Amino acid sequence: MFKKVFTLFYLSALCLSHLVANDLYFMPKEQKQALNTLLHTIKNTQNTLDVAIYSFTNREISKAIRDIAKKGVKVRIIYDEKSNKDPNKSTIGYLAKLNNIETCLLEGKRSKNGKYNGLMHIKMAISDDKRLILGSANWSKSAFETNYETLLILDDKKLIKQSHNAFEEMFKKCEKY
Repeated sequence: MFKKVFTLFYLSALCLSHLVANDLYFMPKEQKQALNTLLHTIKNTQNTLDVAIYSFTNREISKAIRDIAKKGVKVRIIYDEKSNKDPNKSTIGYLAKLNNIETCLLEGKRSKNGKYNGLMHIKMAISDDKRLILGSANWSKSAFETNYETLLILDDKKLIKQSHNAFEEMFKKCEKY
């Protein structure tokens, strides 16, 4: 009896450990693994990809997003307004033209003295409401090659829901590009 209970418990624990995947990458040391995991997540998105990103200039990542949009995946990207107004210095001009991709610009909160606005400085992606990507890394070549950055991949349902709600709130406030 003990052996059956132990085996059942062990198999259940083994199965549950695969339901919540957590990966943390420190760049530049783990730059290749970090970029590959990000690209793998994007390429395997089936329905929706929501992105909030301060700076997004990486062509490889933008091509992966283009490819999933061509397959019918609905993509929404919130860019920081100040950093992405010039379409030549961002992927916004390229991606905004494609079907199934909505892009918008968002400023941070107005300062107390009213002289300036803050930034939309988040680096986050939510794939199919099943996988959450967070970190310090902008989606730039230097972030995945030379900078000291972090990239965290989570499958935690509670954190994904919390992040999804924050994304929806920001998306309602952003200016369509």
